[in-house]
Amino acid sequence: KKKKKKKKKKKKKKHLSVESGTTVELTSRIEFLIMAVASTYRDQHFKGSRVEQERLLGQSCTLYVGNLSFYTTEEQIHELFGKCGDIKRIIMGLDKFTRTPCGFCFVEFYLRNDAENAIRFVNGTRLDDRIVRTDWDAGFIEGRQYGRGKTGGQVRDEYRTDFDGGRGGWGKMIQQKVATSAANN
Repeated sequence: KKKKKKKKKKKKKKHLSVESGTTVELTSRIEFLIMAVASTYRDQHFKGSRVEQERLLGQSCTLYVGNLSFYTTEEQIHELFGKCGDIKRIIMGLDKFTRTPCGFCFVEFYLRNDAENAIRFVNGTRLDDRIVRTDWDAGFIEGRQYGRGKTGGQVRDEYRTDFDGGRGGWGKMIQQKVATSAANN
């Protein structure tokens, strides 16, 4: 019996041409898709046209970071995102009534390339036992650090029905039902 030697195929490196004219070497299809597809998130409260928002997103150095624990500190965020580049500032998301953290923040880098690295390498990682979501932001405007939900926190937290200790406990709807039934008894 003769053993056939298998030829190792070299993976072809894919390239994606970026608007600036530079070429980025991509080693996986997933990375290619992440780089090729623009963010689907659009701030509904943005004051301006969609074209203007797209332009700002395309040159922004600011990231929206979501799904944070209410107990995550600015120092932890700085430690994680600082591995991607120099951070200009971090703005913690706050409940607009209690001024306590409500699970999101904005991270502004000095360089766009550092922000791109953060999206590429930090998005989907764990911080305080939560999977972090990162997305482009058109740029921080004063007042956006406050939650937009009716109760002051994030809108998505108002509809949670499950227990999530990292985000303050039971969903708001369950808390309201418990409070109502306790008041009726």
